[in-house]
Amino acid sequence: METTFTASATRLATRMFVLALPMALHGCATAPPPEPVVAAAPRPPTEMITPQLIATEQEKSEGAVSKDLSRLLVQRPPSYTIDSGDILSIVVWDHPELVGATVKTASGAAELTVAGAPVSGFMIDPKGQLQFPFAGTLKIAGMTEDQARRVLEKKLARYIVTPKVALQVHAYRSKQVYVDGAVGAPGIQAINNVPMTLMEALNRAGGLLPTADQSRMVLERGKQRYRIDMGELVQKRINPRNLLLASGDVVRVHARDDDLVVVSGEVVVPRALAMRDGRLTLNEALGEAGGLSPQPSEARQVYVVRKTKDGVRLFQLDVRSADAMAMAQEFELRPKDVVHVATTPPANWNGKLLPSKQVTMTAAVTHTSKP
Repeated sequence: METTFTASATRLATRMFVLALPMALHGCATAPPPEPVVAAAPRPPTEMITPQLIATEQEKSEGAVSKDLSRLLVQRPPSYTIDSGDILSIVVWDHPELVGATVKTASGAAELTVAGAPVSGFMIDPKGQLQFPFAGTLKIAGMTEDQARRVLEKKLARYIVTPKVALQVHAYRSKQVYVDGAVGAPGIQAINNVPMTLMEALNRAGGLLPTADQSRMVLERGKQRYRIDMGELVQKRINPRNLLLASGDVVRVHARDDDLVVVSGEVVVPRALAMRDGRLTLNEALGEAGGLSPQPSEARQVYVVRKTKDGVRLFQLDVRSADAMAMAQEFELRPKDVVHVATTPPANWNGKLLPSKQVTMTAAVTHTSKP
């Protein structure tokens, strides 16, 4: 009897193993592969904050963005000059046959105005020339409407007795500026007979949003960049309406939320701070965070993490130095800098510093301005 029971148990166990084996093999086949181990990015070299480094950084900052707006200020803006792409409306009195043709799009269809009417006139070709009956080909790029009218009248005088011509730009297409950032309607703005000043461009772009930082507007003209501080212009009694834009200019209006600086680590109140009028020093940031925490530590240091187009930079201020406070007051922070106070450098490197959740999720964002 015992032998029979043992044999039955053995056969049952064998059957269960045979049934379970395919399921186990299927589980092994469908199990997700282990996640690859990503090697931590190496920590960037530490740059000690010294008077020499501060001077170098200030020189780089001034070289990248110019504050000298004298080249942009124009008391009496010049008249609009005709250029390639503009469409002219030309009427020769008593000669209704001399009318412009319908302007065609690239597909060959008639171009329409906003109201749906066909656009007609004389388009200036890529060489800056006007083709007009009897007058032939006229180079008028760079001329004002009045200058172009007189040139055309002189040419037509060979065929028409005392011609009287009415000439004006019907569609402005040759010159444009671009307004981007914290404005109501970012996009391209065509330059017309109304001088395209900074204020005119901002108004056409829907005006500044409530979140716009008027102290950190940037004008890009070619390779040159100009920093525009509206408050500073008013203090210097410079009328922003005299700041004339040129074709191809790009105006960028930064939002105040883009100017945040995070202060974390061994400070009294870890928080995110808004820059004041576009600037904030290391000493001011530490002061607004309540200063260093009261626990004494001889090894405690102040680190500044800055992400640039060339990678992450790590600055260190030795708080034990006799002139540490003076250097902190001279060291200018930049938007999105992270100030970290600790006994050791930040360790979370994978191309960026990861501040604590307390700072990034619940920090109070303060918006202050200079008195």
